Amino acid sequence: MIKKLFLLILASGLGTEAIAAPKPAETIYRNGYIYTVDAQDSVQQALAVRGGRIVYVGDNAGAQKLAGKKTEVIDLQGRMLMPGLIDGHMHPQSGGSRLLNCSLNYESLTVAQFQQRIQACLDRDKKSGPERWMIVVNWFQQGMLPDGVETTAATLDALKTDRPIIVRSSFGHSALLNSKGIKTAKIERDTPDPSGGKITRDDKGNATGLLEDAAQDMAMNLLPPLTDAENLSATKAALAAMRQQGITSFLDAYTDPETMTAYTTLQKQGKLTARAHFAVLIDLDKGATPQSAVAELLKQQKQFDQGATKVAPSMQVRHAKLFMDGVISAPAFTGAMIEPYLVNKGTADKPDWQPGPSNGPASYFSAEALRTTLKELAHAHIDPHIHVDGDRAVRESLDAIADLRATPEGKRVRPALAHDEIVDPADYPRFAQLDVTPVLSFQWGKPAPDTLGALKDYMGPRRYALVEPQALLLNAGARIAYGSDWPVDPLDEWFALKVGVTRTAAPDAGKDYAGRLTEQPGMPRAAVLRAITLNAAYTLRSETQVGSLEVGKLADFIILDRNFFTIPAEDIANIKVLQTVVGGKIVYESKGMR
Repeated sequence: MIKKLFLLILASGLGTEAIAAPKPAETIYRNGYIYTVDAQDSVQQALAVRGGRIVYVGDNAGAQKLAGKKTEVIDLQGRMLMPGLIDGHMHPQSGGSRLLNCSLNYESLTVAQFQQRIQACLDRDKKSGPERWMIVVNWFQQGMLPDGVETTAATLDALKTDRPIIVRSSFGHSALLNSKGIKTAKIERDTPDPSGGKITRDDKGNATGLLEDAAQDMAMNLLPPLTDAENLSATKAALAAMRQQGITSFLDAYTDPETMTAYTTLQKQGKLTARAHFAVLIDLDKGATPQSAVAELLKQQKQFDQGATKVAPSMQVRHAKLFMDGVISAPAFTGAMIEPYLVNKGTADKPDWQPGPSNGPASYFSAEALRTTLKELAHAHIDPHIHVDGDRAVRESLDAIADLRATPEGKRVRPALAHDEIVDPADYPRFAQLDVTPVLSFQWGKPAPDTLGALKDYMGPRRYALVEPQALLLNAGARIAYGSDWPVDPLDEWFALKVGVTRTAAPDAGKDYAGRLTEQPGMPRAAVLRAITLNAAYTLRSETQVGSLEVGKLADFIILDRNFFTIPAEDIANIKVLQTVVGGKIVYESKGMR
């Protein structure tokens, strides 16, 4: 009988190796709470890694069978191990480079504090001459105190300096110049608003210094570009911040060749510690056609895309970034809305909020241009990642995608709509129907200056009840993915996940921001984790490789200092990552791990 079995094995072509013992694992993690994010959200005890991939997920006894003489066995002592975080929308190079500038650190400031902080930066910089721009970043414009206080060029003109100044809003859609900055940018009374942007003016027609959306380029294009060394430093700083947070894959949602050059340099040095995906901007404002814009994207793809996913982190350029509008909050009001923003036709003491003259700008892509661009991208096998903040921008994008789905090439596209801060309820089910992924920044779904003073009255009660519709979209069947949008906010993934569950601010936010944002429910904990793992992986077309802990997938995972599922919801914000592993290699480890 044994002889017959042996002959049968030989006849099958399997050879004697088919019945040999499996090769030992290089590393085994045991005695843990292994949260897999598989189809059943199963929890296991142990996980084994060999060659940068997961070779076992199960109980301790099964893992022990893969232990060899050289196998490293790590006792998790009950700690939680889960897939690495996948940030589906961020701007890491901008986040890293902002560390090099004068920063206001996203803080709510009075005008006096705002001025003092910038003056301190000017005083410290004794080397720059009068023509060099002072660049100020991470300005929480919507958080200026008191609510509604105006900041103009005159606010900056009070500072002791001869230099042009630009203060960049953390939201990325506004910038404030001083008078020298306005003059340097050659902005005059008869200077027209650029397409997709606005020069804010006073009642006499003079520029106030505030530039919205594309108008920012009038100053931004004059700033000295980062040197190669500065770009490389920004990339290193961004990767260091990401691995400490537990981010193992990310999408840079608006990139440029200089950024990708810096990442390429580190990748070739073996220092890329997260799987890098890049979206190239499609912008038709400056005379490009959909065809020429997509051709430029493909040119950059040919230069920087490093092919199929490998064990070691590499770079892929498979996405296009499109902007349909700006932001819905005051003072910008550049989000494209179906109905007008409200204005106070009464007084401060007796307000009377009524529909005003504006429902935001015309969408930054016309219906025809958007449809043509999406079809060109589908033909080129590029997935669109579209910025939509207002409900009209959402609807128009979904309409264009519906047309795209009717074409053979459009059926395979994986479109993502980023932000979706307000969506008309009629459009909730369309995300699932059209297989469109909303990529949401959960941390915005809390009481804060930008969701209360800068938004609530201007929306009115009915619409305000719908802002940040995270659970509403989830309950309508949408595949929710997460994107931090860093550096719009500080990079704090665990605070964002806490807000996704609770819709509450930080305990020290103050009594004005206590309680939940609207009556909407938070998301279930499992849904929140799936959004920042497997669902985000789907938007990057990498769900077969990462995003869950399953045999054959890449060994991208993190170990936490506490259990996401068993701690009080508010404590989720305090989670610390003890170890970050990418392709089986430890890229970050805290002192508390061992």
